[in-house]
Amino acid sequence: MLLSVIKQYKDQYAIQTLCEVLEIPRSTYYQSFQRVESNRDQENKELTEKVIEIHTESKQRYGAPKIHHSLQKEGYRLSLKRVQRLMKKAGIRSIVSKKYCPYPSKQKVEERENLLEQDFTTNSINEKWVADITYIHTLRDGWCYLASVLDLHSKKVVGYSFSRTMTTDVVMKALENAYETQAPEEGLILHTDLGSQYTSEEFMTYVQSKGMKQSFSRKGCPYDNACIESFHAILKKEEIHNVRYVDYQSAKLALFQYIEGWYNRKRIHSSIGYKTPQEVEDYIRHTA
Repeated sequence: MLLSVIKQYKDQYAIQTLCEVLEIPRSTYYQSFQRVESNRDQENKELTEKVIEIHTESKQRYGAPKIHHSLQKEGYRLSLKRVQRLMKKAGIRSIVSKKYCPYPSKQKVEERENLLEQDFTTNSINEKWVADITYIHTLRDGWCYLASVLDLHSKKVVGYSFSRTMTTDVVMKALENAYETQAPEEGLILHTDLGSQYTSEEFMTYVQSKGMKQSFSRKGCPYDNACIESFHAILKKEEIHNVRYVDYQSAKLALFQYIEGWYNRKRIHSSIGYKTPQEVEDYIRHTA
């Protein structure tokens, strides 16, 4: 209270005079301008620095839930709401971008057997794979196409191929890549949509020759292949819609860095216990 009186009259009287009259040491007055940082403030400062570090390492892809889990994994004890408050105060948020939605094809397609029936549950790796194609734009080479194959158990992208053309060849290379690296046993279910690339004689013959069972989504039902759709949505939100690729080669390198360097080996997934896809696969292989 006395300090406020000094501050009120300091323009009219000398500070020394005011302090003598009110019997307050001058040092006490001057110390009042030096705000003492509380333990809580210091802790918040350190946590914010750690949040920024994790957010930066993820290339701004992680939101509060994943940052919260990463902090807990490193031994920090705090609530999700506190992380959200710190992120809001620091102006940090996950990347959010609009999805590209291509025009649907009006071509007539023949319904085929759906073995998966939206049952995405698995007991181990290499039981059920899902595959699809997505569009990626480049400034010089226009639209290019990424074919991906995802393991439903580990959420790992086990095979992919990138091409300037959307032909059977691009999906063949993605599946060949997956088969060579994973070496699955016979009976694996491969689920795709009814795209002409996946229903081509060449592709279906290859699938059968490797002892795989082919399954197809129903026409106009994206939920039948929701898991690979989800991966492509994440890829676009976290990578593709935040950069401009000059050409096919620059996009190809960026996709390799994202899939192999980030998504499979560093990005934690809540659906698999906040582990990376590679961690899940390695654990199964080492305990088998």
